Order: sequence, then C-alpha cells, then structure tokens
Amino acid sequence: MSSSPAISAPAETRWVRLGNFWSDFKQSPVAVAALIVIVSVVLMAVLAPLVAPQDPYNQQTLDLFDARLEPGEVGSGGYVHWLGTDAAGRDVYSAILYGLRTSLIVGVMAGTFALVLGATVGLIAAYYGGRIEAIIMRVIDLQLSLPAILLALVLVAMLGQGLPQLVTALVAAQYAYFARTTHGAASAERRKDYIEAALSTPLPARQVLFRHLLPNALPPLIVVATVQVANSIALEATLSFLGLGLPLTQPSLGSLISNGFQFLLSGRYWISIYPGIALMLTVVAINLVGDQVRHVLNPRRSR
Repeated sequence: MSSSPAISAPAETRWVRLGNFWSDFKQSPVAVAALIVIVSVVLMAVLAPLVAPQDPYNQQTLDLFDARLEPGEVGSGGYVHWLGTDAAGRDVYSAILYGLRTSLIVGVMAGTFALVLGATVGLIAAYYGGRIEAIIMRVIDLQLSLPAILLALVLVAMLGQGLPQLVTALVAAQYAYFARTTHGAASAERRKDYIEAALSTPLPARQVLFRHLLPNALPPLIVVATVQVANSIALEATLSFLGLGLPLTQPSLGSLISNGFQFLLSGRYWISIYPGIALMLTVVAINLVGDQVRHVLNPRRSR
C-alpha cells in the first residue's frame, strides 16, 4: 500500500511542473494569442481536405474560366472564392491550406532532425572534451559563420528538388545552432558533481549522455527548436519562391507567392498577398511563442 505514492510521485511532479509552466506562459496575452494562431493553423492544415472547398491540385476540378477571379466572386463551381483564384483557376484559400500542410511538414521534419543531430554532436563534444571537442566546435563555428540561406541554396542546387533533398539541406544548414546550444549547456553541466559521480561508476557513455547530460540541457534546446522550426518554414518558402524548393506537385506557401508575383503590378494582388500573409502569421506566431517559452524557462528570471 505504501508503494503507491512513490510510484505516482514522478508523474504528479511532472503535472505540477506542466501546470507551473502554463501558469507562467499565460501571463503574456500576446503569446497565448500566438499559440491560438498556431493551433488554428495546424488544425486547418491537417483538416484541409475537409475544410477547403476545392482540391487545388486536382486538374479535373479546375476551370480556366475561373482564372484570376477577384476575392468574393462566385466561380463556375457555384461557391464563393473568398480570397480569389490564381492564374490556373485554383481557389487561393484552398491552395493556402494545402500549402500550409507542406510548409509545416517541412518545418517540423527539418527542425526535429536538426535537433537530434545537433544535440548529439553537441553532447559528444561536451562529454569527451579535448581534441575531439576542439575539432567539432571549430567545424560548428565555421558553419555558423555562413548564412543559413546561402548554405541551403548550395545544398539544394547540388541535391536537386524533392522533399527528402530539401529537408536534408535544411537540416545541414541548421543543425549547428542546436549543436552550439547543446554544447554550451552540457559543458556547464559536465563540471558539476553529479556528472562526476556518474562518471565514477561503470555507466556506459551513452547513458551518461542521454540520461544525465541531455535532460539538463533541454530547456535552451526547446527554445532554439521553436525558433528553428519557424526558420525552416521561412527558408523553405524562400527556396520555393526562387524555384529551388519543392516541385510543383508539392505546393508550399513559397511557391504560391512565386506564382502570383508576376501579377502584383497588374492589380491582381491577392494571388501573392494572401499566401504571404499566411506565411507571415505562421512564422511570427511561432517566434512569439518561442520568445515566451524562452522567458518562462530562463533560470535567471525573478519569480
């Protein structure tokens, strides 16, 4: 009977910590509003086939007579195109929802893989130290001296178009941020007594790295992860706008903006402007949430 509280104590502690985190997080109405925007965007993207009035990439549903309709006009399908249509007769609202799905998938995949790779590299450098640390961190410093967009452009040009190639390029361009953050946090923890005690036991290096060092380096990594997901979405949109991102069969917000760019000066602003607004809202909302997470997890802030 006495073992039940001991078993439930860790779970209860996690719920208390989560509750404290939310209490601190909701102190910023702007961050809460940004979180609501992110949740709404994710839900609309996931439910795009159910929410969108048209599958914008099903050629059988497109009609060239609906090309470049202004926002609010009724098309041949009998429904209102609230955000207008593009040059191919695609409903812009539907195209944005489908484009959000692609952009979010690329951003989350690139951010997750970059987190795993960067955290592993940073932990190895902090754990072994010496020459290994010096070599790894000099490579990381060299990469951080290059603009991420320039590195991504070169890699995409070399690897070609496609989702795996684009994610690979984004991961290679961004993992260094995670490696630098992990190395800084893990190096500070590496000198503490509990790590020295763990090293004095016959524990394998893998267990010390991922069960002792990594959990204590997670708070700054969470902050960097939110920022880098937003950066991945923005980088993917930039590459797609330049024609180096995903192919036309995998539309994203960047390609939607590119499709309407030539019509901006002709008065058909909606083809580019509305996808641009969706991209801006998504990136800004993620950054605002990340900024509040950084504030909440900051150990130096006053309670």
